[in-house]
Amino acid sequence: MTVLPAEENRGIVFRRTDLEGTPEVAALSDYVTDTSRSTTIENNGAKVSTIEHLMAALWSCGVDNAVVEIDGPEVPIMDGSARDYAQAIAKTGLVEQNADIKYYQVSEKVSYTIPEKGVEIDIYPDEEFGVSLHIDYGSKVLGNQYATFREQDDFTENIAPCRTFVFLHELEPLLQNNLIKGGDLDNAIVVVEHSVSEEELERLRKVFNKPGIQVNQGYLNNLDLRFYNEPARHKLLDILGDFALLGIRLKGRVLATRPGHFANTEMIKLLRKNIRRAGTKPQYAYNPNETPKYDINQIRQKLPHRPPFLLVDKIIHIDDNSVAGIKNVTMNEPFFVGHFPDEPVMPGVLIVEAMAQCGGILALHNMDPNQSYSTYFMKIDAVRFKNKVVPGDTLQFELHLTEPIRRGIVVMEAKAFVGEKLVTEAMLMAQVTPNKK
Repeated sequence: MTVLPAEENRGIVFRRTDLEGTPEVAALSDYVTDTSRSTTIENNGAKVSTIEHLMAALWSCGVDNAVVEIDGPEVPIMDGSARDYAQAIAKTGLVEQNADIKYYQVSEKVSYTIPEKGVEIDIYPDEEFGVSLHIDYGSKVLGNQYATFREQDDFTENIAPCRTFVFLHELEPLLQNNLIKGGDLDNAIVVVEHSVSEEELERLRKVFNKPGIQVNQGYLNNLDLRFYNEPARHKLLDILGDFALLGIRLKGRVLATRPGHFANTEMIKLLRKNIRRAGTKPQYAYNPNETPKYDINQIRQKLPHRPPFLLVDKIIHIDDNSVAGIKNVTMNEPFFVGHFPDEPVMPGVLIVEAMAQCGGILALHNMDPNQSYSTYFMKIDAVRFKNKVVPGDTLQFELHLTEPIRRGIVVMEAKAFVGEKLVTEAMLMAQVTPNKK
């Protein structure tokens, strides 16, 4: 794995150098596909797991833009902490870039809970970022543990060295099924809740090649704790790594009880939705003098729609996650004949259809060019019409995937603007299907 510099506003991106075409996946919560034991992201055929420790080190050490080249599906676990990563970043040094840092400032309390598991994450408004964390697993060994972190704290010294922990009873099923041959106790703290027989200890010694292994005050004695509350600090390390998947820096006070990768990333998905909903101005500047990404003829090659029901004139931006398009509204539109003869207004249903067609370009962007496709509405939610669209207006559509496309299902957040004025917004779900030849 090699971490490379990246240009401004690139964010953190993982690149799988071992796969054909070296596909990339952005480190964003939109692409989280698994949180069972670590955080995994996947997109474009690129899948990378156990990213949280590296992400915590990059983000907390001040890295906003980087390309992580990796020749396998998992970030190296090292010693189970982020210490080596943080030290390598400090040794290498940072370069200040010209772009301003982007922040999302929480304006009101945001909560995510899993009541049956005692999990709760709350974020309160604050002028800076901070985390206060509490863990309680009903463990007589761990007890109640607390950890805190604020922006001015020394991450490399106080949080990065904290290693992951596991309960021995979680390892036992793996041992019994002979599934832990490659295990290494040097990168995990093992918590022992119950008495362990000499026979069991002997088996652990053989499996992990640790002849002198014993139970010492509730822990296997293969290593010493670096902090009295190292497990809580490691959970805080995980939060920092998972919260980096917001993609921009956060201003808010986080209070977390029994957090885990699933809850952490679900909270960030919620914040990313709030960020998108808060956007009341277009993100992409429209310059009619620039060559579009798709002109009308290229759009006709992608979409099956034809006049008078082709409602997108050009695409001005497109990437793996978002698209922006233009519709020039003129008095020659056939719907103005009856809607309305003395007060021409573009029907709201057609604005939604135009946004969906623009989203269809994104959905089909990386599809097989030799196959034709159609997209069909499955659901339309949260539609709001805020202003009229009339002849002479130039509509600008902006759509963002809210989750990766899976099995042809596309879920997008859509907005339509006239100038800097938001006129329509909606959540769209569609199914992409190949056309019969």
